Amino acid sequence: MGQDQTKQQIEKGLHLYQSNQTEKALRVWMRVLEKSADPAGRFRVLGCLITAHAEMGRYKDMLKFAVVQIDTARELEDPDYLTESYLNLARSNEKLCEFQKTISYCKTCLNMQGTTVSLQLNGQVSLSMGNAFLGLSIFQKALECFEKALRYAHNNDDKMLECRVCCSLGNFYSQIKDYEKALFFPCKAAELVNDYGKGWSLKYRAMSQYHMAVAYRKLGRLADAMDCCEESMKIALQHGDRPLQALCLLCFADIHRSRKDVQTAFPRYDSSMSIMTEIGNRLGLIQVLLGVTKCWMIQKELDKALESIEKAQELAEGLGNKLGLLKLHCLCERIYRTKGQQQELRDHVVKFHECVEEMELYCGMCGESIGEKNNQLQALPCSHFFHLKCLQTNGTRGCPNCRRLSVKPGYV
Repeated sequence: MGQDQTKQQIEKGLHLYQSNQTEKALRVWMRVLEKSADPAGRFRVLGCLITAHAEMGRYKDMLKFAVVQIDTARELEDPDYLTESYLNLARSNEKLCEFQKTISYCKTCLNMQGTTVSLQLNGQVSLSMGNAFLGLSIFQKALECFEKALRYAHNNDDKMLECRVCCSLGNFYSQIKDYEKALFFPCKAAELVNDYGKGWSLKYRAMSQYHMAVAYRKLGRLADAMDCCEESMKIALQHGDRPLQALCLLCFADIHRSRKDVQTAFPRYDSSMSIMTEIGNRLGLIQVLLGVTKCWMIQKELDKALESIEKAQELAEGLGNKLGLLKLHCLCERIYRTKGQQQELRDHVVKFHECVEEMELYCGMCGESIGEKNNQLQALPCSHFFHLKCLQTNGTRGCPNCRRLSVKPGYV
């Protein structure tokens, strides 16, 4: 298959894919991969296969094609191709929750500078790295990466990247419980889709609606949460987007749990867990198990709650997800307090505070914890964040956290 024919077949596959004929598109692209003698065409078709498998939640296949793409890029001996293939490798590992590998591949991308295309990809590299740091609960570095990605998006007038970063920032602020910002950023993403999204895939609309649903639920606006989640789920079902379906089912379950409707919540959690397991989203599984634990606690089934916690703890330790561990220690503390088991209670209190210290989840001004309840937060240019009221009350001539870190241990 020559260069022109390769190009025609790739375009044919893209047309089928955009018409929701995914399996037909995959067959066309696989034929190109088998028969094409054009390395640049093979590289491009591998990119199409990587994107399609990512959207279907077939992350192991996504990784497999990313590895083949690296070999093709080396054959082409072009730094632009190599940077793009390393980014795809980073994304594949991000989806499989291999966060340390993601960070490592992102750093490789950033070290391969010098070309226009590489510089344009920097925003996407920063976003992927930010998502990985967030998965590891390293909040300051995550925020730093997201802000870099946002700067790249603005400088390149890349509205799609800006939309994706806004969704990640919504997730970031949802985790540290600044629900006002957790809602603001996905709303901003939804605005971008409405204003600039003609011709974009509907997935960006679905993604922003999902993150709005999460924020609305946490703010107690359950009817709004349900509306956004239904809109997101409708698009996810139309496009066969399994990862988003799993997240929407989790959100539906959380909404029903917030209404104390445990019997409706449980089957939603089960459906979400089934898809999360199928696609390999271990971070999502931790969230499902946290929700299931809280349902058992509502029903006063404390031993069943502890069984769910044990499964979630194993996953969180395996991923290095510190916030998941903190939440689990907090739930264990409540369970063992109810059971009157003082030794276990003390153990989990100690572990909880160790997690808070490790993640620096406290305000450097008032010393109170961050992420315990809904609070307005403000980040300084160094990406350390504080209670907004503390910054307004005390002002700052620099970051107190950075000042503490710069003091030599011998002088402490």
